[in-house]
Amino acid sequence: MATVAVTIAGRVYRMACDEGEEAHLQDLARHVDATLATLRQGFGEVGDQRLAMMTAIKIADQLSEAQAQITRLEAELGGLRTTNTEGETLRDQLAEDVAVSISAAAERIERIARDLNSAGRG
Repeated sequence: MATVAVTIAGRVYRMACDEGEEAHLQDLARHVDATLATLRQGFGEVGDQRLAMMTAIKIADQLSEAQAQITRLEAELGGLRTTNTEGETLRDQLAEDVAVSISAAAERIERIARDLNSAGRG
């Protein structure tokens, strides 16, 4: 288990995280600190506890929006997969139709060739 020192609102907090996650935890802390600073700039000094709650709600809102976008994109991807499957089915049917048409044309050509050979002998 690793330990990382992060700074939020000018205060240093030592936090534990899994090995290799230190940079990610520092990025998260920078995001929290930036969000808190933006809110403090917009609302002034409203008290640390209230500002912390506003920051948490703001970040929760960002997370909610991201999750909604993921849900929309997953639904869109599912639709594209369905469309792709339908396209593959149509492609396979078209290939089968083309094969049947080529086979029928080959039979007609063979019949014409036989007829021509028979007419040439007679």
